[in-house]
Amino acid sequence: MSYTAEHIRNFAVVGHQGAGKTILSEAMLATAGAIKRMGSIEAGNTVSDYHPSEKERQMSVHASLLNCTWMENKFNIIDTPGYFDFISEGLGALRVGDFALVVIDAMDGPQLGTDQVWEYAKRYDIPKMIVINGCDKENVDFDSVFATVQDHFGNNVFPMTLPLNPGPGFTQILDVLRSEEIYYNSNGSGKFSEKAAEGENAERVEELHSQLVEFVAEADDSLLERFFEEGNLSEEELRGGIHKAIQEGVFVPAYVTSANLNVGISRLMDMISKYGSSPVDRKEVPVEDNGTKDATIDLDDKSPSCYIWKTISEPHVGELSFCRMYSGSIKPGIEMHNTNRNVNEKIGQIFTLQGHDRESIDIIGPGDIGVMAKLRDTHTGNTLTSPDRKIKLPKVTYPKPNIHATLVVANRGDEEKLAEGLNVLHEEDPTFLYDHNQETNELVLSGQGELHLDVIKSRLKNRFKVEINLVQPRVAFRETIRKPAESKYRHKKQSGGAGQFAEVWMRIKPGVRDSGIDFKESLVGQNVDRVFVPSVEKGINAAVKEGILAGYFVTDLAIDFYDGKMHPVDSKDIAFQIAGKEAFREAFRAAQPCLLEPIMQLEIRVPEAYVGDVMGDLSSIRGRIQGIEVEGKYQVVKAQAPEMELYRYATKLRSMTGGSGVHSEEFSHYEYAPPDVEAKVVAASN
Repeated sequence: MSYTAEHIRNFAVVGHQGAGKTILSEAMLATAGAIKRMGSIEAGNTVSDYHPSEKERQMSVHASLLNCTWMENKFNIIDTPGYFDFISEGLGALRVGDFALVVIDAMDGPQLGTDQVWEYAKRYDIPKMIVINGCDKENVDFDSVFATVQDHFGNNVFPMTLPLNPGPGFTQILDVLRSEEIYYNSNGSGKFSEKAAEGENAERVEELHSQLVEFVAEADDSLLERFFEEGNLSEEELRGGIHKAIQEGVFVPAYVTSANLNVGISRLMDMISKYGSSPVDRKEVPVEDNGTKDATIDLDDKSPSCYIWKTISEPHVGELSFCRMYSGSIKPGIEMHNTNRNVNEKIGQIFTLQGHDRESIDIIGPGDIGVMAKLRDTHTGNTLTSPDRKIKLPKVTYPKPNIHATLVVANRGDEEKLAEGLNVLHEEDPTFLYDHNQETNELVLSGQGELHLDVIKSRLKNRFKVEINLVQPRVAFRETIRKPAESKYRHKKQSGGAGQFAEVWMRIKPGVRDSGIDFKESLVGQNVDRVFVPSVEKGINAAVKEGILAGYFVTDLAIDFYDGKMHPVDSKDIAFQIAGKEAFREAFRAAQPCLLEPIMQLEIRVPEAYVGDVMGDLSSIRGRIQGIEVEGKYQVVKAQAPEMELYRYATKLRSMTGGSGVHSEEFSHYEYAPPDVEAKVVAASN
């Protein structure tokens, strides 16, 4: 069945790990009758968490697409991982969602992951709704948690429902909008009875109603005028204004639930169906059209355009491309153009997904989310359009990796399978990178955290049958000199056959930082034929790549090949290569050689309570504090530190800050390594 845009609700279920996003999604499916019974994380049988890595770890690793129908509206539910290592999944979901359903644990309240997804939702300018889940847990103090939520996200967070008996046995909810007390069955069926609020509950609803009326009036000038004139709004005006107030962020509705007990889920789904954003609320979106970046595309345009927000390769199926339609429709057999790769794609089978289960469909209409199978050259972040309108939809900007490991193949001969596996996995997950470091001759894998790297390792083994080991990367030190020096080196070989002869006279001196190798010749006279100058340079370049002091690239010095000698018969290219290399090595050793170490630029984002610990730790790893900035509820410590001290720093930071600290790092510059560090590195290389 195809749904028109106004009857579609696309939303990302986001929040900190452990808040209950997957079970909440499961409860919505069960309440809508899309599944017969709820699964559980412990049993590994939820619709969302179907991958082996998710069942093994009992946590979400991938964003899962789910769907159900409620009050004649189609819900496209995207259940996302809460662990920051898999933030790419949440970012893709928020990019295509029309609102964010932010799940907060009723015991722990907002945490770092909550703050992060909230900021990302603001970045994409989509409304938020809050679910305070787990009200059946012991020692739930709802008033305290809700106060913390408002402290985090503003006093415009408004409770649409309240728990009447939080804690074990939680079954009773106060519906503020309807002024009703709701009593859920304790058997998990989601069935309930209701009656008008009485006594203290009625008084509480009346007080909250006045706040809600003010929020709604604030979002609509005509209602605001009516409110000032009459001091109130009718129930019809109130209900009509709620949707607009949510869209404009004037207020953020909050609902209480116990997903495990299926309590409060139906009221939440009512809210989403009646007042949640639809694609119509974001019918005009920005695009790049033939290089023009301030163009737009409208939901009503007949020409199809869609954004690929996720790709995944499934066994026996091949690659699946998850798309969000921003205009027009897609049907099997039509041809689309990939504007990022400048290739055409013929659309084959299209599906709607229920986690792992696929259902073939005939059309993905405007505003809807669906899946296409076996596209040849289309990957995450690409735009597909009709061939006659080649626009590009904005891509997701992903955080840079902050943890690195050298990848070593366990079994020789698996290199080709490894290359294929890494390429496929990177197309699915752009937040990890892999690169061959030419200076250290290592294949380095970079990700968002240790768990991220571990999952990639598992996926390579399970899907591509490649076993790898992850070890500490070799730091790319560099070698240079502190003073000028010179050398005269003679290469002579006459042990049978053709002889070899070359003599090279060379001066070297320190260069400015980041100048590399500045080679020149200042030969005069006929002592050396100029034809041998490239040979000398080739020999020097070989020594530069091999290193002299500790096996690292040589840099930042000037070389002058100023004289030498040759033989009319025995002088040849190879002889001057050898002489050039050895002359350079001799001069380098005489020029007070030393090591340069890479220094990284850090931004460390932590709650204020941990700033002292972070700064103390930075001092212990030779870090230099450059400043501290306030960013909302967090402190951002800017610093520099040597790369060799930052191995597994992301893990260390999380441990130091109770999981609330995150950092980014990027290369800044090279500087002289301290004598003790240099001695240690040189000793380890010999």
